[in-house]
Amino acid sequence: MKAISTFINNDFLLQNKFSKILYHSYAKHLPIIDYHNHLSPEDIYKNRRFNTITEAWLQGDHYKWRAMRTLGINEDFITGKSADKEKFLKWAETVPYTIRNPLFHWSHMELEKHFSINELLSPNTAEKIYEVSNEQLQNSTHSTQELLQMNNVDVICTTDDPIDTLDSHKAYATQEKSMKLLPTFRPDKSYAVENSLSYANYLHKLGKKSNIEIKSFGDLLLALENRIDYFHNAGCRLSDHGLENLYFFSAGAYNIDQIFKKIKSQQPLNFVEINYFKFEVLSYLSTCYHKRGWIQQFHLGAIRNNNERLLQKLGPDTGFDSIGDYSQAKNLSGFLNSLDKTDQLPKTIIYNLNPSDNEVFASMVGNFNDGSIKGKVQYGAAWWFLDQKDGIEKHLNTLSNLGMLSCFVGMLTDSRSFLSFPRHDYFRRILCNLLGEDVKNGMLPTDEKWLGKIVSDICYHNAKEYFPF
Repeated sequence: MKAISTFINNDFLLQNKFSKILYHSYAKHLPIIDYHNHLSPEDIYKNRRFNTITEAWLQGDHYKWRAMRTLGINEDFITGKSADKEKFLKWAETVPYTIRNPLFHWSHMELEKHFSINELLSPNTAEKIYEVSNEQLQNSTHSTQELLQMNNVDVICTTDDPIDTLDSHKAYATQEKSMKLLPTFRPDKSYAVENSLSYANYLHKLGKKSNIEIKSFGDLLLALENRIDYFHNAGCRLSDHGLENLYFFSAGAYNIDQIFKKIKSQQPLNFVEINYFKFEVLSYLSTCYHKRGWIQQFHLGAIRNNNERLLQKLGPDTGFDSIGDYSQAKNLSGFLNSLDKTDQLPKTIIYNLNPSDNEVFASMVGNFNDGSIKGKVQYGAAWWFLDQKDGIEKHLNTLSNLGMLSCFVGMLTDSRSFLSFPRHDYFRRILCNLLGEDVKNGMLPTDEKWLGKIVSDICYHNAKEYFPF
């Protein structure tokens, strides 16, 4: 395809001379450790080839789905039964209207990176881009593993339920590839007691997987620890939890065995009982992670499944979640402190979804960094609704003002798409430009090697040191 001049070029987002030096010499070519995403481990192990760019690019991407719905595009062309080409053409119709949304940047970075397509996606170019990208996707150069290699990915950590078999991770490990594919323990369903029927079904599955009949709260903890060991033996060193907020109570504030009996008999729990149950489970899990040298992650602040009508029609994770406004500081402090009291606080990364919590989270991590480990408790990367240019800059500025930017473990994709890895490049460009602007404005010295090392640490080496892969 003939390249034309577009806004995506080698110096995209780099607005001064020093930022260009930092990016091109110290960030651009570094490998990627993507320590949180929602990619399919089976697709990686089986080295899937996509039939169309619609499969590779639009399936499962609720960022794009929300934009298409906002433009008034019928659901048939989003998650419905329309043909792949029709769906792509509708996305191409949407893209010109996504200006100033990160989708506009990401989409063109992804087309350039994976298909060497330098034309703006629009109804005028859609047919041609669909054909050229589909042709390349049929080649061995564009299978899932090759796409990851194209992006210089070192480590992939998927997101996995405790009852998952991890068969794909294990089978991939036998191939002795240079890129690591590792699971992440995501036990959200193990404390999701709001729906007694679905929770009872989950307990039954968890019991079967762990060979433990779960009759008591103690049995539940044993079953979860059994699965933690199973994950550990498969190379897992990370856990992750998606919560509205963390929970904290004084130890023994309520009778956990009585609460569990109510759960088993499918009696409804009140609000306090639900939260106390989650606190007890999470506290125990954290001690298990600490014992094994794992890192725990907490993604806090999403209000999910807001549209009940479309949840019933399309299911969860289809684009109807948003930023919540939960109180975070007191319980977050209490939970972390309860573990730190007995020196059982693992390495921890906390992510906020509400930007009004930036300063709360950035200041909170400093309370529990005890000098034992560099950056033991981390203020995690700008997440979900915040992983755009403005949100990333705000995150980096807040972390710089209240903490230690130089200790940060860097970006992740949090994505279901194999084409999303230019988000790391997006982050690296923003980081380098931020520091370059400080140099330009006389706020930092013009010391290339010193600032270059900090940039390379944030983009790769801090994560390499922090995660025990």
